[in-house]
Amino acid sequence: MVGSKMIVFGGDSGNHLLDDTKILSLDKLTWDSVASKVRVSPGGRCAQFRPCKGHCLVPWDKTVILVGGKTEPSSDRISVWTFNTETEIWSHMEAKGDIPVVRSGHTVTRAGPVLILFGGEDTKGKKLHDLHMFDLKSLTWLPLNYKGAGPSPRSNHVAALYDDRILLIFGGQSKSKTLNDVHALDFETMVWSRMRTHGHHPSPRAGCCGALCGTKWYIAGGGSKKRRHPETWVFDVLESKWSVCVVPPSSSITTKKGFSMVPLYYRDKIVLVSFGGNKKEPSDKVEVLVVLQNEHCFSWRSAPDAEPLMYEDSSPSSKELADHLNNCDPLYSNSVARHSLATTVESSSGRKSLPDSLLHNSKVGGSSLRRQFRQEEECSLAQKLQKPIDDDKYKDVDDCSELPSFANQKQRSDTYHSPDADAKTKRVGRSSSDINHQHDTKIANLVRRNMALEEQLSAAMASKDEAEKNLSLVIDTKEELEKRLAERDREVVALKEKVGGLEQAHEDLNNASNTVHADNVRLEREVAFLKAVMDETQKEFYSTRGVLAGERARAFQLQLKCFI
Repeated sequence: MVGSKMIVFGGDSGNHLLDDTKILSLDKLTWDSVASKVRVSPGGRCAQFRPCKGHCLVPWDKTVILVGGKTEPSSDRISVWTFNTETEIWSHMEAKGDIPVVRSGHTVTRAGPVLILFGGEDTKGKKLHDLHMFDLKSLTWLPLNYKGAGPSPRSNHVAALYDDRILLIFGGQSKSKTLNDVHALDFETMVWSRMRTHGHHPSPRAGCCGALCGTKWYIAGGGSKKRRHPETWVFDVLESKWSVCVVPPSSSITTKKGFSMVPLYYRDKIVLVSFGGNKKEPSDKVEVLVVLQNEHCFSWRSAPDAEPLMYEDSSPSSKELADHLNNCDPLYSNSVARHSLATTVESSSGRKSLPDSLLHNSKVGGSSLRRQFRQEEECSLAQKLQKPIDDDKYKDVDDCSELPSFANQKQRSDTYHSPDADAKTKRVGRSSSDINHQHDTKIANLVRRNMALEEQLSAAMASKDEAEKNLSLVIDTKEELEKRLAERDREVVALKEKVGGLEQAHEDLNNASNTVHADNVRLEREVAFLKAVMDETQKEFYSTRGVLAGERARAFQLQLKCFI
């Protein structure tokens, strides 16, 4: 939300990803299409503007910042774009630092000029729980180190930043289950903690939408793989208590998957504007939930053929709703982050402290700093010394009121010499010498202070040079370690290839061994069969030999009979 305009970009139409930009003017209740114009970066490069979904839009002044999302084709690192609502031009922000991996289903909250990114899932579907910050002034990404057991890796959760100090995380989808836990990160201590909540807890859900309004955190919709939850819950941050705000009918936008919601303030009312979603088919409807101070709610939908969703006795017309929403301000306030978060930003984004600024000025021209200091000291010294001089002058004037009588006496006698005049002359000379002595003392003190400052400046310059040397040494060491790490990665890849080859060879050997074993079994069976055949043959052979022996005996007997 920027003013009374709701900015909608991208999404999923069911068939393909979108890259169009739409603006809903809530004071007129009209949609406007914006041509996706992209501004060329100062370096002359024009980044590719890809369709995406699962991204985050965050308002900042007159612009909307787009962070991350699933694109086609995908990239390796997360990208940041900004949309100017006045010029209606998209611009790519050339980020530097430790840029996070590309992701979708993450959350981005803003504290002044700082964006806080948490969780999501990468292009391979891996759930993430890392924490990063992005400084909008220096365009630098930095990872945030924390203590305590933080939230488990998740995506499609909701997040809010309370009092620019407490980051709240609710729900989401982990690798194995849907969640309904609440975690809080205190930026003053950088410690995660799981909040103990009271009241009737909401069921586990992912893909819900949240809006923090003061101390009340409104959570709408969401669901698990089995069912969707249409109700809108409210979480009291101070009391850590859950309660149901409203239960809309099954035709509400909050029952759809992938809808979005933004909050508005109007007098004593909280206005929640919901858009889009997908149930059986994509939706382009807008639904408004108005929450009064007494927690009574009513809803209005943009569908002309749909009946208004009534949650109190009377239902307003669309014209009344437009009048209510006219000139309403966005809920997001451009507040400055607290000292703890601001300190993190300043120490990380390269802002200079007082010694750094002195070193910078001395590098540009050290004599200008000393000259400026000397001029300020001389000016203050002149102001201090002017007062005693004026006092002495006024005293001398008072004392000189008797000079006319001395002049008359001189006219009467030229040889007469007044002793009071000599005393006054001596006193004026003595006061002048005292003033000169004070000047000399002050100047000597200033010279000593100047010399001390020069020594401190020299020491600071030396320490700066030493720090630069150490930094260059650290950078060289980092590059060397990165080279070694790359070599180790290559060695690991080579070892993996060798292990894969050995595994393949082992598998081939196992296959060959199985083949040999099968052949051995077959040969053993054939040998056994041949042995059986041989035994039969031997038996037949012995039988035949017996028959032949009998026949020979008979032949011999016949021969004997013939001779006889």
